[in-house]
Amino acid sequence: MFWTRSLRLFRSSRVFSSHHSRKFCSFSQDNDPGSWESMEGLSRCSANFVPLSPITFLERAAKVCRDRTSVVYGSLEYNWGQTHQRCLKLASALTHLGISRGDVVATLLPNVPAMYELHFAVPMAGAILCSLNSRLDAAMVSVLLEHSQAKVLYVDYQLLEVARGALDLLGKKARELPILVLVTDSDCPSTFDITSVSYEYERLLADGHNGFDIVRPHSELDPVSINYTSGTTSRPKGVVYSHRGAYLNSLATVLLFRMDLFPVYLWNVPMFHCNGWCLPWGVASQFGINICVRKVSPKNIFDNIARHKVTHMAGAPTVLNMIVNSALTDRKPLNQKVVVMTGGSPPPPQILDKMEKIGFSISHLYGLTETYGPGTFCAWRPEWNFLPHEDRSKMKARQGVPHVALEEIDVKDPASMESVPSDGKTMGEVMFRGNTVMSGYFRDLKATEEAFKDGWFRSGDLAVKHSDGYIEVKDRLKDIIISGGENISSVEVETVLYSHPAILEAAVVARPDDHWGQTPCAFVKLKQGFDVNAQDIINFSRDHLPHYMAPKTVVFQDIPKTSTGKIQKYVLREKAEALGSLS
Repeated sequence: MFWTRSLRLFRSSRVFSSHHSRKFCSFSQDNDPGSWESMEGLSRCSANFVPLSPITFLERAAKVCRDRTSVVYGSLEYNWGQTHQRCLKLASALTHLGISRGDVVATLLPNVPAMYELHFAVPMAGAILCSLNSRLDAAMVSVLLEHSQAKVLYVDYQLLEVARGALDLLGKKARELPILVLVTDSDCPSTFDITSVSYEYERLLADGHNGFDIVRPHSELDPVSINYTSGTTSRPKGVVYSHRGAYLNSLATVLLFRMDLFPVYLWNVPMFHCNGWCLPWGVASQFGINICVRKVSPKNIFDNIARHKVTHMAGAPTVLNMIVNSALTDRKPLNQKVVVMTGGSPPPPQILDKMEKIGFSISHLYGLTETYGPGTFCAWRPEWNFLPHEDRSKMKARQGVPHVALEEIDVKDPASMESVPSDGKTMGEVMFRGNTVMSGYFRDLKATEEAFKDGWFRSGDLAVKHSDGYIEVKDRLKDIIISGGENISSVEVETVLYSHPAILEAAVVARPDDHWGQTPCAFVKLKQGFDVNAQDIINFSRDHLPHYMAPKTVVFQDIPKTSTGKIQKYVLREKAEALGSLS
């Protein structure tokens, strides 16, 4: 509500809104003492005020580093001048399709060059980018297309049948269907029939005009994208990002990633997830090279690092787990230090330790879709280098401190809103406040007001605060296990399980119990070639944890995950619930 009111006031004020608008300076009288408007001789005009937008990163890269490589995908390669021209033509083509300011343009794409270009071209047309999870089924795609009110859908050729299924479902609701644009590449089979689709990406782009006049935001609070939450805790919600927030979080992510000029970034994180943690825009701000990949695997990661001299990459802890447990035949020696940013769920210290031993330099971040991805990071202190190896890994697993663009983060009692003591023990809810918190949930004012209750964004994550101010996430509110009145952090139990030499993956949830209320239930996937039983794992846990925290049940199976690598604990909770009481 307050953001809506502020946006209305901002739009009604007399401010400069475009590079190409008439030059106008706003002066004001009788304003609050101490404000810039009350100080004689000051003005706001085109010389000193331009709405922040990540679009400008591409324009700057094309001017400064026109001939430097921007995008690589297999044998395909573009420079920044070409990427800029392609995005202009693509924006122009969108307007020819009838797209105007404020319309939503959806994508159903893997990390291919078209996905990168659309992060600039869509907002350059004044539209709002809605990147859909490329691993969703037709039913969910249909739901999100209907909710987002998308007018155009860009779809990868491998996902065309999913898109058609979604449109069939949408058509049954008598809703106007979005225009379908097919994206192909060199891997597309020659037998693939593209004549059945009205628009094809490259042909559409070719019809665009490279002298297109960019439709710039009226206000930096105008929406730039909609990102649907992964649905790990509830039905997906449309999280709205603003031009201002995307601009600031792009730069903040670059800083916490220690990304100097001319980085080579390997795209393991899906661009549909929090707009790739804002790095499509961030890499452009540093004149970097984007290595686009359709499929993520340990072999592809090591091959791309060797071939392109990758300097930076990112991935959820599950991707790191894949790397450290990969076959030696899939690996290649690292000839340079590769900085890896990980987040999405609390990473086990053992995984971070093994990544460091391979030669990667790990940066740990924390955030949510509602905070544009990265919101905090574990700012590494030089004195920690002298800690014992195991203690260093534990420090690196902390979620840390807010990045430079976030105003404040705190751990609070959600009822009293009092900050918890900095004792490393008392748990509270992680709360955010600042310019890189979402504008709100699209078409869901009630959910927005609930999320922003008391002037903070409530994350739903439980954490402790250490004496140095660093936070450490312990669990989701829904994942905490209450056994005999004691709170058990599933993350702490999982950390112990990951130290077992036979365990590849582990997840712990609550199983109902008539006597204790709940008991820990561990779902475990073993490494290939290992053979242990449930009692072995229970005994191991009891040797490393207080006995009440040790799992009472162990189930061996594959661990279900979202497309971004997050473990789907709600699926496991349902399975544990179906087991019934242990007592």
